[in-house]
Amino acid sequence: MKASTVLLFSAFLALCSGQSFAAEKRSLKVFILAGQSNMEGHAKIETLDYIGDDPATAPLLKMMRGADGKPTVCDGVWISYFTGIGTSNGEGFGNLTAGYGSRSKPDQDGGKIGPEFTFGLTIDAAFAEPVLIIKTAWGGKSLHTDFRPPGAGPYVFNETQLANLTKRGKELAEVKAKKAAETGVYYRLMVEHVKKVLADAKRVVPDYDPAQGYEIAGFVWLQGWNDMVDGDVYPQRNKPGGYAAYSEVMAQFIRDVRKDFSAPKMPFVIGVLGVDGLNASRTTQEFRKAMAAPAALPEFKGNVIAVETAPFWSAELGAIDKKRERVSQMSYFLNSKHKDHANADGKMTDFEKREYLKKFEAEVISPAEAALWKRGASNAGYHYLGCAKTFALMGKAFAEATLQMMKKQQGP
Repeated sequence: MKASTVLLFSAFLALCSGQSFAAEKRSLKVFILAGQSNMEGHAKIETLDYIGDDPATAPLLKMMRGADGKPTVCDGVWISYFTGIGTSNGEGFGNLTAGYGSRSKPDQDGGKIGPEFTFGLTIDAAFAEPVLIIKTAWGGKSLHTDFRPPGAGPYVFNETQLANLTKRGKELAEVKAKKAAETGVYYRLMVEHVKKVLADAKRVVPDYDPAQGYEIAGFVWLQGWNDMVDGDVYPQRNKPGGYAAYSEVMAQFIRDVRKDFSAPKMPFVIGVLGVDGLNASRTTQEFRKAMAAPAALPEFKGNVIAVETAPFWSAELGAIDKKRERVSQMSYFLNSKHKDHANADGKMTDFEKREYLKKFEAEVISPAEAALWKRGASNAGYHYLGCAKTFALMGKAFAEATLQMMKKQQGP
């Protein structure tokens, strides 16, 4: 039996949104989640309490926790999580709960969550059928190379890149061979793992009955940082249309995963990079447009949705993070003997530098801000500050977008 909190949420969702799905057939519902470090998820479980500080998200925290105060274990949802570092990859699987975020050891609880937790809880609330999440994510991966889909063809170096490589004295043949070997590696790992799990779903879902079958019901993509910051691959990235190549490959990615999983109309969610929130830089804004662009293509109408994640960025934690950056900068100045700062002559001892920095930090960050940071944040800005509230809201939004597409496809 599912946790009472999930049942209550299920009733609420059915009444308020009309997104309940009758169990006319009990096929296993399969959802694929893929991407880089933010799909891994770097929000420590210790930051869950911060979700309850906001009346608007307090109900979400209740869904994520059982009556005993521990993270909900979702009896109706199983997860297979494939991740790793370099060529060392592995799988963790079981009933969905907290701890399936970023992991240093794939088969061990990493003490973190990503979007998968509330995604699964929200999906589970809408279905009587069992649910399987297959998540494949690796930090620091690009779409232009690492996840490049086969239909996009080989990676092609632009003229700016070739000129820069030549100036640096690089052997172009070697560089191109290396790039060819790297291209599509993580796309193939993703596809291989999904097919491996589905070939023996009972291994992950003990109650699975092959006679009931499965349905690949949705795909969520959350990635982007490595492409956004790559000025070599996108030399015009600060100009309108500078990320057009990302849009093209993203569209082909959608076509290819649907083909590889034999799911031609599979609902697809693009999680649009939301780091730095609504007031992000011009470059970030341009990249977001490129990420979302495929959803507007006629062929994807009604079956691809771009979900903006910028609204889920914590502005108050982001403001504190800016102050923390000032403290880090001061630490650098003190140790580099910067001419405009206290240790310009280099005579400060290590103890004196630590004390100076401690005083500076106290002047910049108030005790209340320090406490708030500890309560709500656990990582860097490019990981959405490691804020569980942000990842919880993203996962919920991804699930709701998926349900919206599924409902539309089913018709009245």
